Amino acid sequence: MAAEYILSLADSRATLALAGGKGASLARLSQAGLPVLDGFHITTAAYLDFVAENRLQERTLALASVAALALVDPAHYATLEAAACAIQDLFQQAAMPVAIEAAIVLAYTGLPGEVPRVAVRSSATAEDLPGLSFAGQQETYLNVHGIPSVLESVKSCWASLWTARAIAYRAQHGIRPEDLSLAVVVQRLVRAGASGVMFTANPANGRRDQVMITAAWGLGEAIVGGLVTPDTLTVNKATGQVIERQTARKEVETVLLESGTGTREQPLPENLRDKAVLSDQEAATLAGLGVRIETLFGGVPMDIEWTLADGEFAIVQARPVTALPPNSGDEPEEQVEPPLEWKRPDPRGVYGRGSITEQLPEPLTPLFSSLGGPIIDQETRRIYAEYMGVKEWKGPIFDTINDYAYLNMNFSQWTMFRMVLSSLLIAQKMLSGAGPRYRAARQHYIEVVQRYQARPLADYRAAGLLEGARQLTRQAISLYTVLQTSVIPGASTSEIMFTQTYNHLIKKAGDPQAPVFLMGFVSTPIRAEQALYDLAEWAKAQGGLAAHLAATPAAQLASELDRPAPLPPQGGVELETWSEWRRRFVEHLVAYGHSTYDMDFSRAVAADDPAPLLETCRMYLLGKAGSPYDRLQTLAGRREQATQALLKRLRGLKRWIFLKQLRGAQKNAPLREDGLSDLGLGYPQLRRMLRELGSRLARAGMFGQADDVFWLVEQELERAAAALDQGQPVESMLETIRQRKIVWKAEQRLVAPLVLPPGSKLLGIDVEKLSAARASDDVNVIKGFGASQGKVTATARVLLGPQDFSLMQPGDVLVAPITTPAWTPLFAVASAIVTDIGGPLSHSSIVAREYGLPAVLGTGVATRRIRSGQRITVDGDAGSVTLEAE
Repeated sequence: MAAEYILSLADSRATLALAGGKGASLARLSQAGLPVLDGFHITTAAYLDFVAENRLQERTLALASVAALALVDPAHYATLEAAACAIQDLFQQAAMPVAIEAAIVLAYTGLPGEVPRVAVRSSATAEDLPGLSFAGQQETYLNVHGIPSVLESVKSCWASLWTARAIAYRAQHGIRPEDLSLAVVVQRLVRAGASGVMFTANPANGRRDQVMITAAWGLGEAIVGGLVTPDTLTVNKATGQVIERQTARKEVETVLLESGTGTREQPLPENLRDKAVLSDQEAATLAGLGVRIETLFGGVPMDIEWTLADGEFAIVQARPVTALPPNSGDEPEEQVEPPLEWKRPDPRGVYGRGSITEQLPEPLTPLFSSLGGPIIDQETRRIYAEYMGVKEWKGPIFDTINDYAYLNMNFSQWTMFRMVLSSLLIAQKMLSGAGPRYRAARQHYIEVVQRYQARPLADYRAAGLLEGARQLTRQAISLYTVLQTSVIPGASTSEIMFTQTYNHLIKKAGDPQAPVFLMGFVSTPIRAEQALYDLAEWAKAQGGLAAHLAATPAAQLASELDRPAPLPPQGGVELETWSEWRRRFVEHLVAYGHSTYDMDFSRAVAADDPAPLLETCRMYLLGKAGSPYDRLQTLAGRREQATQALLKRLRGLKRWIFLKQLRGAQKNAPLREDGLSDLGLGYPQLRRMLRELGSRLARAGMFGQADDVFWLVEQELERAAAALDQGQPVESMLETIRQRKIVWKAEQRLVAPLVLPPGSKLLGIDVEKLSAARASDDVNVIKGFGASQGKVTATARVLLGPQDFSLMQPGDVLVAPITTPAWTPLFAVASAIVTDIGGPLSHSSIVAREYGLPAVLGTGVATRRIRSGQRITVDGDAGSVTLEAE
């Protein structure tokens, strides 16, 4: 019976229903490795059996109803108090059932110490629900020690479910008393030297990039009771830097009673009254814990109670912040409605989002649109002329509509005939030379990058920085066009041919699906994942370093890479070990940090912002993601077993056809992933050059920060660079950039149509009918391509880019606009994949199958329709995503 009544603090069964809001939160924190003091849960089963055996339910509900009625008229508040007191008496006089008492005694005596001092905290099932705080509605008892005191405190906690203030609060919020139960958390108590409260968003101004900490000496009851004005610190969430500090004069502190239970207030020594409670380093460490907790709870701003004892922080409680003012930070305060019309630049044009535009899922920033757009246009024209014999073209091929990238494919019937005929005639030449053409283009790209890397940025004139960015952009887009005319069609065609041949000529009942034969091969994204796993395994063996990496938010770790030592407290990290860690991680970034999340060069790659990779490294370090080597070996074993089983059966022509098609598909599939991973080879240097130019213009007063350079159009940047080189002043663009950001934010909320005008045909094909993003009869069902088989029901995590990667939790469904090779590390912890863009032969499809994850791609609307934290069912066989009713 004890197992029913008692759970260890970190037990995964400690849900809201069994452990209450506070208990479930502490269990989640403890499971994630956050500093939570030892203890145990007394589950709601104990409360319910206590109430049942003492026949309290009927009498309690009757008195609660009387109390609730008294709320209608404030003059009858005494009736509420009287009813609540009567319920308290019922609980205190009731006998503790023997089985429950035995379970509590066994758990309590199992804590360290001869007579452990503990905190006994109420944890209600209606506590800390979304939009409701319940702070202070139930009781907490501190400094409880000895079996009789523990048992009495547990009963008092149960009774506190029915205090006057708790009954009133629930009645005001429409919570039915018959649905209630209460758990209790018993935790080891330490003599805190300092305590306080932390908000992971600034409650004064709503800024989500700041942490606010209040701190006082002793236990936190002095703050909660208003007996002391605490110190207040505002900390930069990303860097851990203290932005503002207000050190108050503190007259008293709350301490534990030496004998008996409870606490008392005592005067502070004079030398502590005006002294800051936390150092900058301690504030940074505490803020780092806050960021980890916020991330653990899906990015929701959190209200966290903490203590500090003997130099170690402990988290007492964490709950969502229920009310914050609007964010007054750097984000534009103004909002505009997104445009309603998708106006075509050429009224006769037929515009589609395919080919390279799939690598541009978001609205384009002004600089990429004006600088990269013409290059895409030129490279697309070159492909049409070289491979399809189409040299005449009226108007731009590449254009933007509401800042989304589109290609104008308004071909005449004669042009379409020539294109199809030409592509058939040169198809064999294109496909047979795919590998050599890609490798030659890649080598040329690398040489151009190295040429620009060989010269310090400071030696470039402003115009030279812009020209370097232009040339590197051209190389990236040129490499994509080579892939588009060699590797990508080669991989797609060979996979389609193998699948069709296998399904119609070879496959029999009981044989595996075709993708099994194409899994378990090494490509650049897989090598990158293995290298990151190796790095985590090395760090795991470095004691103090492993502890520091596990306990520190990824954003802080990223900022520490530039430091000769980690931010204190270092947790025993030796400087030699730290230097070796930095060297190894930087080597990883040099090798793999160029993969793009989006071909718009305004988006940082891992070489610029390694926080997403560091978060994945921490996942490996904490054992939350499996070994990529084991996974690859398992898939390769299944592939070889399936292949050998078929070869034993096949003879003659069928065997020859099977092997020929299989070898072609197996050869080309990894090459496609290698090529897509190489698109960003020049992006680290490209972004360095543009941001260097941006820094110079920011210093000249053109705008506020280096990254504002991406919000200029190319012609504006050319004029500004020329002015810098000539020593002339530049015009301020602050207001113009602010307005552009506001419009871009509005456009980001749009769902870009696949083809314009709707219903148009591209190359004679009705794209919308072929599209996965088709309407469903059920409003709770989203349709897409079933790209990887299987069915999973789990929590959705909507990630719009690498800035959201830290929100991902093991077992979440990854919901994204598109995934590129740079997203691959998240597949190690995901349970399924859903995207707006992509098809059965896209990167998302290939990697999802490698990881054995159900995938539904090309939904068109997933990131807009699905809410982070929502339960969804991903059916890779049916190509559907079902949203659970909320």
